[in-house]
Amino acid sequence: MANNDEVKLGRFISLVLRHKPETIGLTLDHEGWAKVDELIEKMCAHGAFIDLATLQSIVANNDKQRYSFDAQGTRIRANQGHSISVDLKLSPQKPPALLYHGTALRFLESIRAQGICKMKRQYVHLSADIPTATKVGIRHGKVVVLTINAQAMYEDGINFYLSENKVWLCDHVSTKYINWDAMND
Repeated sequence: MANNDEVKLGRFISLVLRHKPETIGLTLDHEGWAKVDELIEKMCAHGAFIDLATLQSIVANNDKQRYSFDAQGTRIRANQGHSISVDLKLSPQKPPALLYHGTALRFLESIRAQGICKMKRQYVHLSADIPTATKVGIRHGKVVVLTINAQAMYEDGINFYLSENKVWLCDHVSTKYINWDAMND
């Protein structure tokens, strides 16, 4: 289990690798990779003191497995959740018949009108099980878990991708694929 310092550092790494690398003057390549030594150096220069052992611990112990090292351990990137444009080199995958989206009750009106939109992220994030979707949704308020007919979406030609940390990704979920009768609120 990560200590409080690692949790804070992990959140900062998430900000840098998924949303604002410029916060510390870091440059990501087109696939979202950063050099590990450069990340450590720039985080420390920014006052977020970290060493390689701590970074390795954060990557290994992150409950959502948000980050990955490359095979050589010299580069790091976020597995998904980017609001900046990166090419994660994901191939389309056939999803399970049902996927789940955890959200807050206050977003239901918008979802009923527009479907599930990626908002500022590159993709809509879907979970393979209800407990994971619940954990995601509860961060935003009173949780609602929506059941998505992923099989119908797939049969209609909508691409799905599976991130390295097992989050299902797609561009949009139309309201017609949401099983409103199975809604858990």
